Amino acid sequence: MRVRIRVEEDGRLVKSNPMLRIVFGLVAALALCSVSSAEVLRVVVNDTIQPITEEYIARAIDEAQRRNDQAVLIEINTPGGLVESTREIIQKITNSSVPVILYVTPSGSRAASAGFFILESADIAAMSPGTNTGAAHPVNLGGGQMDDVMKQKIENDAAALMRSVTARRGRNVDIAESTVRQSKSFTEQEALTQHLIDYVASSEDDLFRQIDGKSFKRFDGHEVTLKLSGQPVAIFGMTLKERILGYLMDPNISFIFLAIGALALYAEFNHPGAVVPGTVGIVFILIAAFALNLLPTRFAALVLILGAFALFAAEAKFASHGVLTVGGITLLTLGGLLLVDSPIPEMRVHLLTALAVSIPLGLITAFLMSIALKARRNKMVSGAQGLIGETGIAQTALSPRGKIFVHGELWDAVSSSEVLTGQPVVVRRIDGLLLQVEPLVVTQTIPVIPGLKRP
Repeated sequence: MRVRIRVEEDGRLVKSNPMLRIVFGLVAALALCSVSSAEVLRVVVNDTIQPITEEYIARAIDEAQRRNDQAVLIEINTPGGLVESTREIIQKITNSSVPVILYVTPSGSRAASAGFFILESADIAAMSPGTNTGAAHPVNLGGGQMDDVMKQKIENDAAALMRSVTARRGRNVDIAESTVRQSKSFTEQEALTQHLIDYVASSEDDLFRQIDGKSFKRFDGHEVTLKLSGQPVAIFGMTLKERILGYLMDPNISFIFLAIGALALYAEFNHPGAVVPGTVGIVFILIAAFALNLLPTRFAALVLILGAFALFAAEAKFASHGVLTVGGITLLTLGGLLLVDSPIPEMRVHLLTALAVSIPLGLITAFLMSIALKARRNKMVSGAQGLIGETGIAQTALSPRGKIFVHGELWDAVSSSEVLTGQPVVVRRIDGLLLQVEPLVVTQTIPVIPGLKRP
């Protein structure tokens, strides 16, 4: 392409300044480079399909469109995920002005369930040797049994989505639909043979070599040919927010945060003014709530968790010898297991996590509550109130007022009856700095000697 530069000064063409030609030539070259980027933007998805994955992929496609990249390469390894997030990702891929390549890699990876839908929606679908895909049958949230009508509705909806995607991409519609209706899975060679994917490639470079010069039809119907060999590949990473939320989107982490927050709040309630436990509790619970808001959460499970803490409190009060604590641990474990209503095991709280949190938390909470209640039941043993019931010695005669010596201190005292100097007294009440006392009656027991008659 030839670039002609005209520089005018006062309406006249300037031809005699070579420096200006060089400067404007460089500007024009930089402008052309920015308009036509030759990079491939690479995205790595090694997680379940959920809202953070959706945001990450959508942001990468938008960035590739802004930079005018040649293609977006999504390297994927996923067990599946949420239907709504899957639909959003498919919509973003099919509407992208930049071709999207889905590559299941490395060896041992999979694009199962939701991952298979996304794989079939891509402009180019590829897999590494030793990978598998399929098993896209919809699963009831929570794993429970569905009635026949609801099961048929969900299955038909998923099958229709699969047909619409694969038909527009020119792939095998019937075989793709069998992954939904019959839960079929395929190795990379089986998927290639049955025209579910376009390439099997051992590496990224191998994939680019196979793609070079071969045209393919985009979702809107027009054909495109890519030349990717030797082109630079830019890695598109997650933002700090996406990395943190991606970590918190693990239901096991969210459940642990929720449990720690509840325990910290309990510690604050039993030690008002400590501040630190209350602050930690609120922060942890809000973080857990934010993450659970992005997941399909069962709010009934939260009721079970609250019920568990109620049983822990009742154990300390009623001393059921562990029965209420066992009930609380059971409720907390069930609440954890049912907390996230996900179609795949990877997006639910694991049994081991639920038990590892519930048992120690139940024992610690019940122990702390019992200590707190015992402390409240014990009478005051310090300060002025600690004098009640104590005995002292009258330093002066009390008739009725005088001074007594008790707990190493000299106090003003008043007696209901006359007390002589040196006579022991017992404190019955405190009125400001005045003690109300009574004479301490000492009874003497005379031992009985066998054979000795009493006088």
